[in-house]
Amino acid sequence: MYVKRTNVTPNLLKQVWHLTRSYWRSEEKKKAYLLLAAILLLTLGVVFMLVLLNEWNNAFYTALQDYQTEEIFHQLKRFTVLAFIYIILAVYAYYLQQVLILHWRRWLTGRYIDAWLQNKTYYRLQMFGKDMDNPDQRISEDVNLFVTDTLGFFVGIIKAVCTLLSFVVILWQLSGPFSFQLLGRTWQVPGYMVWVAVAYAVVGTWLTHRVGHKLVALNFLQQRREADFRFSMMRMRENAESVAFYHGEEQEGRVFKNRFTLLLENFWKIVLKQKQLVWLNSGYSQIAIIFPFVVAIPRFLRRELTLGGLMQVATAFGRVQDALSYFVDMYTSLAAWQAVVERLTSFEAHMELVQAAGSASQLVQGSSPDAALHIKDLEVDLPNGQPILQGLNLTLEPGKNLLIQGLSGSGKSTLLRCLAGLWPFVKGETDLPPGSTVMFIPQRPYLPLGTLRDAILYPGTRDLPDAHLRQVLAECQIGYLAKHLLEEGDWAHVFSLGEQQRLAFARILIYQPAWLFMDESTSALDEETEARMYQLLAEKLPHTTVISVGHRSSLLQFHQLVLHLDKNKKEATLQAAPAAQDCRTAEF
Repeated sequence: MYVKRTNVTPNLLKQVWHLTRSYWRSEEKKKAYLLLAAILLLTLGVVFMLVLLNEWNNAFYTALQDYQTEEIFHQLKRFTVLAFIYIILAVYAYYLQQVLILHWRRWLTGRYIDAWLQNKTYYRLQMFGKDMDNPDQRISEDVNLFVTDTLGFFVGIIKAVCTLLSFVVILWQLSGPFSFQLLGRTWQVPGYMVWVAVAYAVVGTWLTHRVGHKLVALNFLQQRREADFRFSMMRMRENAESVAFYHGEEQEGRVFKNRFTLLLENFWKIVLKQKQLVWLNSGYSQIAIIFPFVVAIPRFLRRELTLGGLMQVATAFGRVQDALSYFVDMYTSLAAWQAVVERLTSFEAHMELVQAAGSASQLVQGSSPDAALHIKDLEVDLPNGQPILQGLNLTLEPGKNLLIQGLSGSGKSTLLRCLAGLWPFVKGETDLPPGSTVMFIPQRPYLPLGTLRDAILYPGTRDLPDAHLRQVLAECQIGYLAKHLLEEGDWAHVFSLGEQQRLAFARILIYQPAWLFMDESTSALDEETEARMYQLLAEKLPHTTVISVGHRSSLLQFHQLVLHLDKNKKEATLQAAPAAQDCRTAEF
Protein backbone atom coordinates (compact mmCIF):
# COMPACT_ATOMS: atom_id res chain seq x y z
CA MET A 1 0.00 0.00 0.00
CA TYR A 2 1.71 3.16 -1.15
CA VAL A 3 0.78 6.74 -0.48
CA LYS A 4 0.52 9.12 -3.40
CA ARG A 5 0.09 12.32 -1.38
CA THR A 6 1.93 13.55 1.69
CA ASN A 7 -0.31 16.33 2.89
CA VAL A 8 -2.26 15.80 6.08
CA THR A 9 -5.46 14.46 4.53
CA PRO A 10 -8.65 13.64 6.45
CA ASN A 11 -7.92 9.97 5.75
CA LEU A 12 -4.51 10.27 7.45
CA LEU A 13 -6.04 12.00 10.47
CA LYS A 14 -8.67 9.25 10.62
CA GLN A 15 -5.95 6.59 10.55
CA VAL A 16 -3.98 8.36 13.29
CA TRP A 17 -7.08 8.65 15.46
CA HIS A 18 -7.84 4.96 14.90
CA LEU A 19 -4.34 4.03 16.06
CA THR A 20 -4.28 6.38 19.08
CA ARG A 21 -7.76 6.21 20.55
CA SER A 22 -7.37 2.71 22.00
CA TYR A 23 -4.69 3.85 24.47
CA TRP A 24 -6.44 7.09 25.42
CA ARG A 25 -9.59 5.11 26.22
CA SER A 26 -7.78 2.28 28.01
CA GLU A 27 -7.42 1.51 31.69
CA GLU A 28 -4.30 3.72 31.70
CA LYS A 29 -6.10 6.81 30.40
CA LYS A 30 -6.03 8.72 33.73
CA LYS A 31 -2.28 8.40 34.03
CA ALA A 32 -1.86 9.25 30.35
CA TYR A 33 -3.99 12.39 30.53
CA LEU A 34 -2.21 13.57 33.70
CA LEU A 35 1.17 13.16 32.01
CA LEU A 36 -0.06 14.89 28.86
CA ALA A 37 -1.49 17.79 30.89
CA ALA A 38 1.82 18.18 32.75
CA ILE A 39 3.73 18.14 29.45
CA LEU A 40 1.46 20.80 27.95
CA LEU A 41 1.72 23.01 31.06
CA LEU A 42 5.51 22.78 30.96
CA THR A 43 5.45 23.52 27.22
CA LEU A 44 3.33 26.62 27.85
CA GLY A 45 5.84 27.59 30.53
CA VAL A 46 8.64 27.27 27.98
CA VAL A 47 6.74 29.55 25.56
CA PHE A 48 6.16 32.08 28.33
CA MET A 49 9.89 32.09 29.13
CA LEU A 50 10.59 32.73 25.43
CA VAL A 51 8.31 35.79 25.62
CA LEU A 52 10.19 37.08 28.66
CA LEU A 53 13.53 36.46 26.94
CA ASN A 54 12.24 38.36 23.92
CA GLU A 55 11.44 41.35 26.14
CA TRP A 56 14.88 40.97 27.69
CA ASN A 57 16.42 41.47 24.24
CA ASN A 58 14.90 44.95 24.04
CA ALA A 59 16.02 45.98 27.51
CA PHE A 60 19.55 44.59 27.19
CA TYR A 61 20.38 45.94 23.72
CA THR A 62 18.84 49.32 24.54
CA ALA A 63 21.08 49.48 27.61
CA LEU A 64 24.06 48.61 25.41
CA GLN A 65 23.13 51.33 22.93
CA ASP A 66 22.87 53.93 25.74
CA TYR A 67 26.02 52.69 27.58
CA GLN A 68 24.05 52.10 30.80
CA THR A 69 26.59 50.04 32.74
CA GLU A 70 24.43 49.34 35.78
CA GLU A 71 21.43 48.34 33.65
CA ILE A 72 23.61 46.07 31.48
CA PHE A 73 24.75 44.03 34.49
CA HIS A 74 21.23 43.98 35.90
CA GLN A 75 19.94 42.52 32.64
CA LEU A 76 22.73 39.92 32.60
CA LYS A 77 21.65 38.76 36.06
CA ARG A 78 18.04 38.72 34.93
CA PHE A 79 19.00 36.62 31.90
CA THR A 80 20.72 34.09 34.16
CA VAL A 81 17.51 33.60 36.17
CA LEU A 82 15.32 33.41 33.07
CA ALA A 83 17.68 30.96 31.35
CA PHE A 84 17.83 28.76 34.47
CA ILE A 85 14.02 28.56 34.71
CA TYR A 86 13.77 27.91 30.95
CA ILE A 87 16.24 25.01 31.22
CA ILE A 88 14.32 23.40 34.12
CA LEU A 89 11.01 23.64 32.25
CA ALA A 90 12.53 22.28 29.01
CA VAL A 91 14.26 19.36 30.76
CA TYR A 92 11.15 18.19 32.63
CA ALA A 93 8.93 18.67 29.58
CA TYR A 94 11.28 16.32 27.71
CA TYR A 95 11.49 13.88 30.64
CA LEU A 96 7.72 13.56 31.10
CA GLN A 97 7.29 13.21 27.36
CA GLN A 98 9.65 10.23 27.39
CA VAL A 99 7.77 8.73 30.36
CA LEU A 100 4.48 9.00 28.45
CA ILE A 101 6.11 7.50 25.34
CA LEU A 102 7.37 4.58 27.44
CA HIS A 103 3.91 3.85 28.92
CA TRP A 104 2.14 4.26 25.59
CA ARG A 105 4.61 2.06 23.70
CA ARG A 106 4.44 -0.65 26.37
CA TRP A 107 0.63 -0.70 26.26
CA LEU A 108 0.34 -0.55 22.45
CA THR A 109 3.03 -3.20 21.94
CA GLY A 110 1.20 -5.50 24.33
CA ARG A 111 -2.05 -4.86 22.46
CA TYR A 112 -0.48 -5.75 19.09
CA ILE A 113 1.22 -8.84 20.51
CA ASP A 114 -2.11 -10.04 21.92
CA ALA A 115 -3.89 -9.39 18.61
CA TRP A 116 -1.08 -11.11 16.68
CA LEU A 117 -1.26 -14.21 18.87
CA GLN A 118 -5.06 -14.27 19.21
CA ASN A 119 -6.89 -17.01 17.30
CA LYS A 120 -3.64 -18.12 15.63
CA THR A 121 -3.41 -14.84 13.70
CA TYR A 122 0.40 -15.13 13.48
CA TYR A 123 -0.04 -18.48 11.71
CA ARG A 124 -2.76 -17.28 9.36
CA LEU A 125 -0.74 -14.19 8.41
CA GLN A 126 2.16 -16.47 7.56
CA MET A 127 0.01 -18.89 5.57
CA PHE A 128 -2.58 -16.62 3.94
CA GLY A 129 -1.47 -13.01 4.41
CA LYS A 130 0.84 -12.90 1.41
CA ASP A 131 0.60 -9.09 1.18
CA MET A 132 1.61 -8.66 4.83
CA ASP A 133 5.38 -8.49 5.19
CA ASN A 134 7.43 -8.57 8.39
CA PRO A 135 4.86 -8.35 11.21
CA ASP A 136 7.75 -8.48 13.70
CA GLN A 137 9.00 -5.17 12.34
CA ARG A 138 5.55 -3.63 12.68
CA ILE A 139 5.44 -4.52 16.38
CA SER A 140 9.06 -3.88 17.34
CA GLU A 141 9.95 -0.81 15.26
CA ASP A 142 6.84 0.83 13.83
CA VAL A 143 4.99 0.99 17.16
CA ASN A 144 7.98 2.78 18.70
CA LEU A 145 8.25 5.21 15.78
CA PHE A 146 4.51 5.88 15.76
CA VAL A 147 4.26 6.62 19.49
CA THR A 148 7.40 8.77 19.57
CA ASP A 149 6.57 10.77 16.45
CA THR A 150 2.86 11.18 17.16
CA LEU A 151 3.42 12.58 20.64
CA GLY A 152 6.35 14.66 19.41
CA PHE A 153 4.30 16.18 16.59
CA PHE A 154 1.32 16.87 18.84
CA VAL A 155 3.42 18.65 21.46
CA GLY A 156 5.36 20.42 18.70
CA ILE A 157 2.16 21.69 17.09
CA ILE A 158 0.82 22.93 20.45
CA LYS A 159 4.10 24.70 21.12
CA ALA A 160 4.11 26.19 17.61
CA VAL A 161 0.54 27.48 17.98
CA CYS A 162 1.19 28.98 21.42
CA THR A 163 4.42 30.56 20.19
CA LEU A 164 2.64 31.97 17.16
CA LEU A 165 -0.20 33.48 19.21
CA SER A 166 2.22 34.95 21.75
CA PHE A 167 4.69 36.48 19.33
CA VAL A 168 2.21 37.61 16.67
CA VAL A 169 0.86 40.11 19.22
CA ILE A 170 4.38 41.27 20.09
CA LEU A 171 5.43 41.51 16.46
CA TRP A 172 2.24 43.36 15.52
CA GLN A 173 2.83 45.94 18.25
CA LEU A 174 6.51 46.40 17.44
CA SER A 175 6.45 46.40 13.65
CA GLY A 176 4.14 49.43 13.27
CA PRO A 177 2.53 50.43 9.98
CA PHE A 178 4.25 50.26 6.63
CA SER A 179 3.52 53.21 4.28
CA PHE A 180 3.94 53.26 0.52
CA GLN A 181 2.69 55.27 -2.47
CA LEU A 182 0.56 53.60 -5.11
CA LEU A 183 -1.87 55.01 -7.67
CA GLY A 184 -1.45 58.50 -6.27
CA ARG A 185 -2.46 57.42 -2.77
CA THR A 186 -0.60 56.68 0.42
CA TRP A 187 -1.28 53.17 1.66
CA GLN A 188 -0.57 51.84 5.15
CA VAL A 189 -0.24 48.19 6.14
CA PRO A 190 -0.56 47.78 9.95
CA GLY A 191 1.64 45.15 11.55
CA TYR A 192 3.41 44.62 8.25
CA MET A 193 6.10 42.38 9.78
CA VAL A 194 3.39 39.83 10.67
CA TRP A 195 2.21 39.70 7.05
CA VAL A 196 5.80 39.40 5.83
CA ALA A 197 6.40 36.47 8.21
CA VAL A 198 3.18 34.75 7.07
CA ALA A 199 4.05 35.21 3.39
CA TYR A 200 7.61 33.95 3.95
CA ALA A 201 6.38 30.81 5.76
CA VAL A 202 3.62 30.08 3.23
CA VAL A 203 6.04 30.27 0.32
CA GLY A 204 8.54 28.06 2.16
CA THR A 205 5.88 25.47 3.06
CA TRP A 206 4.55 25.32 -0.48
CA LEU A 207 8.02 24.91 -2.00
CA THR A 208 8.92 22.21 0.55
CA HIS A 209 5.78 20.25 -0.24
CA ARG A 210 6.39 20.53 -3.98
CA VAL A 211 9.94 19.24 -3.58
CA GLY A 212 9.39 16.49 -0.97
CA HIS A 213 5.88 15.10 -1.48
CA LYS A 214 7.23 11.80 -2.85
CA LEU A 215 9.15 11.02 0.33
CA VAL A 216 6.25 9.18 2.00
CA ALA A 217 6.09 6.43 -0.61
CA LEU A 218 9.89 6.23 -0.73
CA ASN A 219 10.15 5.92 3.07
CA PHE A 220 7.40 3.30 3.11
CA LEU A 221 9.19 1.26 0.46
CA GLN A 222 12.58 1.72 2.16
CA GLN A 223 11.33 0.14 5.39
CA ARG A 224 10.05 -2.80 3.38
CA ARG A 225 13.33 -3.19 1.49
CA GLU A 226 15.33 -3.05 4.73
CA ALA A 227 13.10 -5.67 6.36
CA ASP A 228 13.22 -7.98 3.32
CA PHE A 229 17.03 -7.77 3.21
CA ARG A 230 17.29 -8.51 6.94
CA PHE A 231 14.76 -11.36 6.71
CA SER A 232 16.62 -13.06 3.87
CA MET A 233 19.79 -13.26 5.96
CA MET A 234 17.87 -14.43 9.03
CA ARG A 235 16.27 -17.15 6.94
CA MET A 236 19.63 -18.39 5.72
CA ARG A 237 20.92 -18.44 9.29
CA GLU A 238 17.95 -20.58 10.32
CA ASN A 239 18.61 -22.98 7.42
CA ALA A 240 22.41 -22.78 7.45
CA GLU A 241 22.96 -26.54 7.39
CA SER A 242 20.69 -27.11 4.38
CA VAL A 243 22.39 -24.31 2.46
CA ALA A 244 25.81 -25.73 3.35
CA PHE A 245 24.86 -29.24 2.19
CA TYR A 246 23.59 -27.88 -1.13
CA HIS A 247 26.60 -25.55 -1.52
CA GLY A 248 24.01 -22.84 -2.12
CA GLU A 249 26.21 -19.94 -1.01
CA GLU A 250 26.42 -18.47 -4.51
CA GLN A 251 22.66 -18.44 -5.04
CA GLU A 252 22.04 -17.09 -1.53
CA GLY A 253 24.63 -14.40 -2.20
CA ARG A 254 22.77 -13.41 -5.37
CA VAL A 255 19.53 -13.16 -3.41
CA PHE A 256 21.20 -10.99 -0.74
CA LYS A 257 22.83 -8.74 -3.31
CA ASN A 258 19.67 -8.39 -5.39
CA ARG A 259 17.66 -7.37 -2.36
CA PHE A 260 20.43 -5.05 -1.21
CA THR A 261 20.55 -3.50 -4.68
CA LEU A 262 16.83 -2.79 -4.51
CA LEU A 263 17.38 -1.29 -1.07
CA LEU A 264 20.19 0.95 -2.31
CA GLU A 265 18.27 2.05 -5.39
CA ASN A 266 15.36 3.22 -3.27
CA PHE A 267 17.72 4.75 -0.69
CA TRP A 268 19.45 6.69 -3.46
CA LYS A 269 16.09 8.12 -4.52
CA ILE A 270 15.51 9.21 -0.92
CA VAL A 271 18.98 10.80 -0.78
CA LEU A 272 18.37 12.75 -3.99
CA LYS A 273 14.98 13.95 -2.77
CA GLN A 274 16.36 14.87 0.65
CA LYS A 275 19.27 16.69 -1.00
CA GLN A 276 16.73 18.93 -2.70
CA LEU A 277 15.03 19.49 0.65
CA VAL A 278 18.37 20.31 2.33
CA TRP A 279 19.05 22.90 -0.37
CA LEU A 280 15.65 24.44 0.21
CA ASN A 281 15.61 24.21 4.01
CA SER A 282 19.18 25.47 4.40
CA GLY A 283 18.51 28.45 2.18
CA TYR A 284 15.17 29.06 3.86
CA SER A 285 16.61 29.02 7.39
CA GLN A 286 19.68 31.12 6.54
CA ILE A 287 17.66 33.78 4.78
CA ALA A 288 15.30 33.81 7.78
CA ILE A 289 18.19 34.99 9.99
CA ILE A 290 18.84 38.18 8.03
CA PHE A 291 15.39 38.71 6.52
CA PRO A 292 13.77 40.50 9.54
CA PHE A 293 16.72 42.90 9.77
CA VAL A 294 16.41 43.75 6.08
CA VAL A 295 12.70 44.43 6.52
CA ALA A 296 12.93 46.33 9.82
CA ILE A 297 16.19 48.25 9.38
CA PRO A 298 14.58 51.22 7.50
CA ARG A 299 12.62 52.06 10.67
CA PHE A 300 15.82 51.73 12.71
CA LEU A 301 17.66 54.08 10.38
CA ARG A 302 14.77 56.57 10.66
CA ARG A 303 15.25 56.29 14.45
CA GLU A 304 11.75 54.89 14.89
CA LEU A 305 13.31 51.85 16.59
CA THR A 306 16.08 51.56 19.14
CA LEU A 307 18.73 48.86 18.82
CA GLY A 308 16.87 46.92 21.51
CA GLY A 309 13.61 47.34 19.60
CA LEU A 310 15.28 46.12 16.41
CA MET A 311 16.62 43.02 18.18
CA GLN A 312 13.24 42.35 19.77
CA VAL A 313 11.53 42.70 16.39
CA ALA A 314 14.05 40.34 14.79
CA THR A 315 13.64 37.77 17.58
CA ALA A 316 9.84 38.00 17.49
CA PHE A 317 9.88 37.68 13.71
CA GLY A 318 12.07 34.59 14.04
CA ARG A 319 9.67 33.01 16.56
CA VAL A 320 6.64 33.71 14.38
CA GLN A 321 8.42 32.46 11.28
CA ASP A 322 9.58 29.31 13.13
CA ALA A 323 6.05 28.60 14.32
CA LEU A 324 4.58 29.11 10.87
CA SER A 325 7.39 27.03 9.34
CA TYR A 326 6.90 24.04 11.65
CA PHE A 327 5.82 21.77 8.80
CA VAL A 328 8.72 22.98 6.66
CA ASP A 329 11.25 22.04 9.34
CA MET A 330 9.55 18.71 10.10
CA TYR A 331 8.63 17.72 6.54
CA THR A 332 11.07 14.81 6.26
CA SER A 333 10.03 13.49 9.67
CA LEU A 334 6.37 13.93 8.81
CA ALA A 335 6.85 11.93 5.62
CA ALA A 336 8.48 9.08 7.56
CA TRP A 337 5.73 9.28 10.20
CA GLN A 338 2.99 9.05 7.58
CA ALA A 339 4.66 5.95 6.17
CA VAL A 340 4.66 4.42 9.68
CA VAL A 341 0.95 5.22 10.05
CA GLU A 342 0.26 3.49 6.73
CA ARG A 343 2.24 0.39 7.75
CA LEU A 344 0.52 0.03 11.12
CA THR A 345 -2.89 0.64 9.58
CA SER A 346 -2.27 -2.01 6.92
CA PHE A 347 -0.96 -4.38 9.63
CA GLU A 348 -4.19 -4.01 11.61
CA ALA A 349 -6.25 -4.40 8.44
CA HIS A 350 -4.46 -7.63 7.49
CA MET A 351 -4.86 -9.05 11.00
CA GLU A 352 -8.57 -8.26 10.92
CA LEU A 353 -8.79 -9.84 7.47
CA VAL A 354 -7.21 -13.16 8.43
CA GLN A 355 -9.16 -13.21 11.70
CA ALA A 356 -12.36 -12.70 9.71
CA ALA A 357 -11.30 -15.53 7.39
CA GLY A 358 -10.77 -17.74 10.42
CA SER A 359 -14.12 -16.82 11.93
CA ALA A 360 -15.73 -17.49 8.54
CA SER A 361 -14.75 -21.16 8.82
CA GLN A 362 -17.82 -23.37 8.65
CA LEU A 363 -16.29 -26.08 10.81
CA VAL A 364 -18.38 -26.79 13.90
CA GLN A 365 -16.35 -28.24 16.76
CA GLY A 366 -18.47 -29.72 19.50
CA SER A 367 -18.57 -32.38 22.20
CA SER A 368 -19.08 -36.01 21.34
CA PRO A 369 -22.17 -37.69 22.79
CA ASP A 370 -20.05 -40.77 23.48
CA ALA A 371 -16.34 -41.50 23.95
CA ALA A 372 -15.51 -41.47 20.23
CA LEU A 373 -14.17 -38.88 17.79
CA HIS A 374 -16.78 -37.99 15.15
CA ILE A 375 -16.09 -36.26 11.83
CA LYS A 376 -19.24 -35.43 9.84
CA ASP A 377 -19.57 -34.18 6.24
CA LEU A 378 -16.08 -32.66 6.26
CA GLU A 379 -15.09 -30.70 3.15
CA VAL A 380 -11.60 -29.20 2.88
CA ASP A 381 -10.73 -26.57 0.28
CA LEU A 382 -7.65 -24.69 -0.86
CA PRO A 383 -7.62 -20.88 -0.36
CA ASN A 384 -8.74 -20.48 -4.01
CA GLY A 385 -11.85 -22.56 -3.30
CA GLN A 386 -10.66 -25.73 -5.04
CA PRO A 387 -11.61 -28.81 -2.95
CA ILE A 388 -8.95 -31.27 -1.84
CA LEU A 389 -11.18 -33.51 0.29
CA GLN A 390 -14.94 -33.97 0.19
CA GLY A 391 -17.59 -35.79 2.18
CA LEU A 392 -15.47 -37.28 4.94
CA ASN A 393 -17.50 -39.07 7.63
CA LEU A 394 -15.56 -40.92 10.28
CA THR A 395 -16.18 -42.33 13.75
CA LEU A 396 -13.02 -43.23 15.62
CA GLU A 397 -13.39 -45.00 18.94
CA PRO A 398 -10.82 -44.48 21.69
CA GLY A 399 -7.94 -46.94 21.62
CA LYS A 400 -8.18 -47.46 17.85
CA ASN A 401 -5.12 -45.82 16.38
CA LEU A 402 -5.53 -44.34 12.89
CA LEU A 403 -2.87 -43.95 10.20
CA ILE A 404 -3.54 -41.35 7.47
CA GLN A 405 -1.79 -42.04 4.16
CA GLY A 406 -1.91 -40.76 0.60
CA LEU A 407 0.14 -39.11 -2.11
CA SER A 408 1.84 -35.79 -1.46
CA GLY A 409 -0.66 -33.01 -1.91
CA SER A 410 -3.66 -35.17 -1.07
CA GLY A 411 -4.40 -33.13 2.07
CA LYS A 412 -3.02 -35.27 4.91
CA SER A 413 -1.39 -32.43 6.84
CA THR A 414 -4.22 -30.08 5.91
CA LEU A 415 -6.70 -32.50 7.47
CA LEU A 416 -4.80 -32.27 10.77
CA ARG A 417 -4.80 -28.48 10.46
CA CYS A 418 -8.57 -28.60 10.09
CA LEU A 419 -8.96 -30.76 13.20
CA ALA A 420 -6.67 -28.34 15.09
CA GLY A 421 -8.78 -25.37 13.99
CA LEU A 422 -5.94 -23.80 11.99
CA TRP A 423 -7.33 -24.18 8.48
CA PRO A 424 -10.19 -21.75 7.76
CA PHE A 425 -11.27 -23.14 4.39
CA VAL A 426 -13.29 -26.01 5.75
CA LYS A 427 -16.88 -26.93 6.50
CA GLY A 428 -18.40 -29.78 8.42
CA GLU A 429 -18.43 -30.92 12.03
CA THR A 430 -15.95 -32.54 14.44
CA ASP A 431 -16.82 -33.82 17.91
CA LEU A 432 -14.38 -34.89 20.62
CA PRO A 433 -15.30 -36.49 23.94
CA PRO A 434 -15.91 -33.73 26.53
CA GLY A 435 -12.92 -32.99 28.73
CA SER A 436 -10.48 -34.78 26.44
CA THR A 437 -6.97 -33.42 26.18
CA VAL A 438 -5.66 -33.11 22.63
CA MET A 439 -2.07 -32.69 21.43
CA PHE A 440 -0.76 -32.03 17.92
CA ILE A 441 2.86 -32.81 17.02
CA PRO A 442 4.27 -31.30 13.77
CA GLN A 443 7.06 -32.85 11.73
CA ARG A 444 9.57 -30.31 13.06
CA PRO A 445 8.81 -29.69 16.74
CA TYR A 446 9.14 -26.14 17.99
CA LEU A 447 11.97 -25.58 20.47
CA PRO A 448 11.84 -22.12 22.06
CA LEU A 449 14.86 -20.10 23.11
CA GLY A 450 15.81 -20.60 26.76
CA THR A 451 16.88 -23.54 28.86
CA LEU A 452 16.50 -27.08 27.61
CA ARG A 453 14.17 -27.65 30.56
CA ASP A 454 11.86 -24.94 29.23
CA ALA A 455 12.04 -26.44 25.74
CA ILE A 456 10.99 -29.88 26.98
CA LEU A 457 8.12 -28.51 29.07
CA TYR A 458 6.85 -26.20 26.30
CA PRO A 459 4.21 -24.70 26.30
CA GLY A 460 4.85 -24.63 30.04
CA THR A 461 1.44 -25.58 31.40
CA ARG A 462 2.93 -28.40 33.47
CA ASP A 463 6.00 -28.57 35.69
CA LEU A 464 8.00 -31.61 36.73
CA PRO A 465 11.15 -32.14 38.81
CA ASP A 466 14.45 -32.55 36.97
CA ALA A 467 14.72 -36.19 38.02
CA HIS A 468 11.46 -36.97 36.23
CA LEU A 469 12.64 -35.12 33.12
CA ARG A 470 15.90 -37.11 33.08
CA GLN A 471 13.91 -40.34 33.26
CA VAL A 472 11.68 -39.26 30.36
CA LEU A 473 14.69 -38.29 28.23
CA ALA A 474 16.29 -41.67 28.93
CA GLU A 475 13.09 -43.47 27.92
CA CYS A 476 13.13 -41.53 24.63
CA GLN A 477 16.76 -42.60 24.02
CA ILE A 478 18.18 -39.08 24.48
CA GLY A 479 19.23 -39.39 28.10
CA TYR A 480 22.60 -37.90 27.20
CA LEU A 481 20.89 -34.52 26.83
CA ALA A 482 19.96 -34.39 30.52
CA LYS A 483 23.22 -32.65 31.40
CA HIS A 484 22.05 -29.62 29.42
CA LEU A 485 18.73 -29.20 31.28
CA LEU A 486 19.64 -25.84 32.84
CA GLU A 487 21.66 -24.54 29.90
CA GLU A 488 20.26 -21.89 27.56
CA GLY A 489 20.59 -22.19 23.81
CA ASP A 490 19.01 -22.08 20.39
CA TRP A 491 18.16 -25.77 20.56
CA ALA A 492 16.57 -25.94 17.11
CA HIS A 493 20.06 -25.35 15.68
CA VAL A 494 21.89 -27.48 18.25
CA PHE A 495 20.00 -30.77 17.94
CA SER A 496 19.43 -32.89 14.87
CA LEU A 497 15.88 -33.28 13.58
CA GLY A 498 15.87 -36.83 14.93
CA GLU A 499 16.75 -35.57 18.41
CA GLN A 500 14.09 -32.88 18.12
CA GLN A 501 11.47 -35.48 17.22
CA ARG A 502 12.43 -37.60 20.22
CA LEU A 503 12.13 -34.47 22.40
CA ALA A 504 8.59 -34.20 21.07
CA PHE A 505 7.90 -37.73 22.32
CA ALA A 506 9.25 -36.65 25.72
CA ARG A 507 6.66 -33.85 25.72
CA ILE A 508 3.95 -36.40 24.89
CA LEU A 509 4.93 -38.52 27.90
CA ILE A 510 4.90 -35.41 30.10
CA TYR A 511 1.50 -34.06 29.00
CA GLN A 512 -0.20 -37.45 28.43
CA PRO A 513 -2.95 -36.38 26.00
CA ALA A 514 -6.06 -38.46 25.49
CA TRP A 515 -5.94 -37.83 21.72
CA LEU A 516 -2.62 -37.47 19.95
CA PHE A 517 -2.25 -36.20 16.37
CA MET A 518 1.19 -36.61 14.76
CA ASP A 519 2.15 -35.21 11.35
CA GLU A 520 5.07 -37.37 10.12
CA SER A 521 6.56 -36.95 13.57
CA THR A 522 9.03 -39.84 13.11
CA SER A 523 10.20 -39.01 9.58
CA ALA A 524 13.77 -38.33 10.75
CA LEU A 525 14.04 -41.52 12.83
CA ASP A 526 15.25 -44.88 11.68
CA GLU A 527 12.64 -47.65 11.71
CA GLU A 528 14.05 -49.27 14.85
CA THR A 529 13.91 -46.01 16.83
CA GLU A 530 10.52 -45.20 15.35
CA ALA A 531 9.22 -48.55 16.54
CA ARG A 532 10.66 -47.94 20.00
CA MET A 533 8.88 -44.56 20.23
CA TYR A 534 5.49 -46.02 19.28
CA GLN A 535 5.98 -48.95 21.67
CA LEU A 536 6.81 -46.42 24.38
CA LEU A 537 3.50 -44.68 23.76
CA ALA A 538 1.64 -47.99 23.95
CA GLU A 539 3.35 -48.88 27.24
CA LYS A 540 3.21 -45.50 28.99
CA LEU A 541 -0.01 -44.11 27.53
CA PRO A 542 -2.28 -47.12 26.91
CA HIS A 543 -5.41 -44.96 26.95
CA THR A 544 -4.14 -42.44 24.38
CA THR A 545 -5.60 -42.67 20.87
CA VAL A 546 -2.99 -41.93 18.20
CA ILE A 547 -3.75 -40.44 14.78
CA SER A 548 -0.63 -40.41 12.61
CA VAL A 549 0.24 -39.03 9.20
CA GLY A 550 3.00 -41.03 7.54
CA HIS A 551 4.22 -42.78 4.41
CA ARG A 552 6.17 -45.73 5.86
CA SER A 553 4.59 -49.17 5.82
CA SER A 554 6.39 -49.84 9.11
CA LEU A 555 3.83 -47.61 10.83
CA LEU A 556 0.98 -49.99 10.00
CA GLN A 557 1.80 -52.32 12.91
CA PHE A 558 1.07 -49.54 15.43
CA HIS A 559 -2.35 -48.60 14.03
CA GLN A 560 -5.58 -50.54 13.76
CA LEU A 561 -7.11 -48.38 10.99
CA VAL A 562 -5.83 -46.72 7.81
CA LEU A 563 -7.44 -43.69 6.18
CA HIS A 564 -6.24 -43.41 2.58
CA LEU A 565 -6.71 -40.03 0.87
CA ASP A 566 -7.17 -40.15 -2.91
CA LYS A 567 -5.65 -37.04 -4.47
CA ASN A 568 -7.51 -37.36 -7.76
CA LYS A 569 -10.98 -38.31 -6.51
CA LYS A 570 -10.80 -35.96 -3.47
CA GLU A 571 -12.12 -38.86 -1.40
CA ALA A 572 -10.99 -40.92 1.57
CA THR A 573 -11.18 -44.68 2.12
CA LEU A 574 -11.14 -46.23 5.60
CA GLN A 575 -9.96 -49.81 6.09
CA ALA A 576 -8.39 -52.03 8.71
CA ALA A 577 -4.62 -51.99 8.88
CA PRO A 578 -3.07 -55.23 7.52
CA ALA A 579 -1.33 -55.92 10.80
CA ALA A 580 -4.42 -55.27 12.97
CA GLN A 581 -5.76 -58.33 14.80
CA ASP A 582 -8.84 -56.77 16.33
CA CYS A 583 -10.65 -53.98 14.54
CA ARG A 584 -14.09 -52.57 15.13
CA THR A 585 -16.20 -51.20 12.31
CA ALA A 586 -15.89 -47.46 11.69
CA GLU A 587 -18.67 -45.56 10.06
CA PHE A 588 -17.58 -43.87 6.83
